[in-house]
Amino acid sequence: MRYESSVTSLSWIPSEAVTGSTRVAFDAGFTHYDDPPPAQIDDLEALRSADRFRFANALRAWIEVDDAGQISGSGYSGGGLIGDTTIRLGGLRHVFQNALLPDLRREPELGDGWVRFTQTVGGRTSLPAPRPVRHRPYVQWQAPLVWTTLSLTLHADGRAESAMTGASRFPRHWLYDAAGRLTHKSGLTDYSNWMAKSFGPHTPWGDQDSEALVTAVETALEHSLSVQLMHGSARPRIDQVAAGSALVSQGDSGSEIYLVLDGVVRVEHDGEWFAEYGPGALLGERAHLEGGVRTSTLVAVTPCRVASVEAAQLDQQALVELSAGHRREETGQH
Repeated sequence: MRYESSVTSLSWIPSEAVTGSTRVAFDAGFTHYDDPPPAQIDDLEALRSADRFRFANALRAWIEVDDAGQISGSGYSGGGLIGDTTIRLGGLRHVFQNALLPDLRREPELGDGWVRFTQTVGGRTSLPAPRPVRHRPYVQWQAPLVWTTLSLTLHADGRAESAMTGASRFPRHWLYDAAGRLTHKSGLTDYSNWMAKSFGPHTPWGDQDSEALVTAVETALEHSLSVQLMHGSARPRIDQVAAGSALVSQGDSGSEIYLVLDGVVRVEHDGEWFAEYGPGALLGERAHLEGGVRTSTLVAVTPCRVASVEAAQLDQQALVELSAGHRREETGQH
């Protein structure tokens, strides 16, 4: 019996994720941020041709299982895809081919009834970027590397498990299962850290990987509400929140609802930790629904970017449904 499965990551640059002097090029339209990739991948090459991602890591693998239920063979397929960089200046437009580095594949790891495959894919943009260095000439013109490291475990009974175990701090990375469904997202984009460190030995092609901070994808309800929040009648307020700081504190009054744009937020009640949420999550609705008093504390686990509006601007029945879902998560009910 032959079993096959796959896991794919798409990496893209969300709006306002670039900081420092390089942001000028994005704000001026010289280059561009990306629209979010779709929640379902049907044709990866078509997405690349449409400039819907910066690079993709497509890990596919197979195992052969004999009549006794033992794994008798295994192998990799798939690999990396990298997009192009489009530059616009006035009426001129030029497309630069980015550089894809050699895929890194570990020897399959054999266990009791399973095989684990691990693949790293990445590269760099064709356009160099300036960064300060401590030695002459004190400015180095070289783009940092981007990458993701994926693992895929195939079991002799046909089960498959996948994960993103490593990734560059920039850009954003989304993870898709074998059916092409979006399942997880990287929780934090850190442009300045990436720009300063993701070179040479500080990459998987040297001797280091960066642990991926991964969070579950938001629900369809949260996605619908986030569109209302970002594109409603009132412009949302965008705040930067330092790691360890509270967005709101239990017992405070308030009626805003918060959309996590970047980073990870922890929910605490009476000093007890309940859950952590990443990009796409909506939080804070219960104060609006239950008398205007915050029932929990929201703490930034990492540096965060959050958008907020008055909860009254959003669909009220949808907020009731959102609150019910949060209650189930906090009590462990499913």
